[in-house]
Amino acid sequence: MKERLLTRPLPNRLRFAAVVLGIAAWSPIAQAQGPQSSGKPGEPENVAVARAIEDSWPDRPEWLDMFADILQGSQLGPNDGWFRRAVSQTRFDWKAVNKTYDRDHDGRIARQEFPGSDADFSRLDRDHDHVLTEADFDFSAHALTPSVGAMVFSRIDRDGNGKVTPDELDTFFKATDSGQRGFLSLSDLQDAFRMPSRPPSGGGGPSKETLIRGLFRQEIGSLQPGPVVGDSAPDFTLKTNDGKQEIALSKRVGPKPVVLVFGNFTCGPFRNQAGNVEKLYRLYGDRATFLMVYVREAHPTDGWQMESNERVGVALEQPKSYDDRARVAQMCTARLDLGFPVLVDTMDDAVGARYSGMPSRLYLIDRQGKVAFKNGRGPFGFKPAELEQSLLLLLQEPVRATEADAAGQ
Repeated sequence: MKERLLTRPLPNRLRFAAVVLGIAAWSPIAQAQGPQSSGKPGEPENVAVARAIEDSWPDRPEWLDMFADILQGSQLGPNDGWFRRAVSQTRFDWKAVNKTYDRDHDGRIARQEFPGSDADFSRLDRDHDHVLTEADFDFSAHALTPSVGAMVFSRIDRDGNGKVTPDELDTFFKATDSGQRGFLSLSDLQDAFRMPSRPPSGGGGPSKETLIRGLFRQEIGSLQPGPVVGDSAPDFTLKTNDGKQEIALSKRVGPKPVVLVFGNFTCGPFRNQAGNVEKLYRLYGDRATFLMVYVREAHPTDGWQMESNERVGVALEQPKSYDDRARVAQMCTARLDLGFPVLVDTMDDAVGARYSGMPSRLYLIDRQGKVAFKNGRGPFGFKPAELEQSLLLLLQEPVRATEADAAGQ
């Protein structure tokens, strides 16, 4: 049965009213008439409408937060719309993990208190201080937080596949070696990664019309919030991108945990993270099952088009048929080369909407078919390292169960 767009079905009249009020607020006629708010003095009508929706609907669905912020001129930053409350969820937060492993109750987990391997402990010890503390579980920075590493990576990854290869490093070296002297100086690197003197001026972002269309087409995100930690993972059956087989999630749950990856070709941040996702597969592919679900495009040329996509040769319209979507999924797979099965969502976006997988998201499903981890909404919440932490801790559970059984004998 086709899934509804919202997990809490809303009366059609309420959804219709919200859309009509919003369209009225940002329409050219309303803008031409200027401020006419019945709220705060001088408050534009579109801001008043958004504020009224927020104040009168405390238990509103996530999409309404995004809709209200678009009306107020948001360009969808990390603190806007549904990003404000759509944070990651895990059953392996610091409080739970510390309670499980900290046997001497000193507020940290030493190597001898952790039952897993040295390699697993090292991956969990993110700050490399040889103990696990609350700091190792801090993923508060969003996935697009500016950093020197991110700037260097974006400059060198010329084909936009989320991986820096020796050839790309060589190309960068040759382009940056001023005078072709066979080495890079400090000045060469400072020139290559010069920070802008001031932020670029505004005015170049997408229009409200583009963002609203993207919202209700579910290109910038699903209208559903998706399952939460502890829920049974909704089952589905989808074809692989080459059409050669069908895979049912329920058939893959049980022997090993399942990592579900949602993404699409035109989501630049997803492509940037592809190398991180592939590394997780290479590290844990023998201990967990990895599946990708290919969802609708985030930035097609007939939607919110991105110049960054054009620079790496990713420019395509939103697929109009399943065959078209499968072909784009094959293009994506060829570029990213993740190494695990890629399933293609149906044109009604049933799986992507049900899991809130657009434009990108990560889930971890335990051996009982329950959601153990769920990233925040992409792109800001798409953090493979955060999923890795929950996966490593989930993989310790059979070890603890075995020890408990032995102790009871």
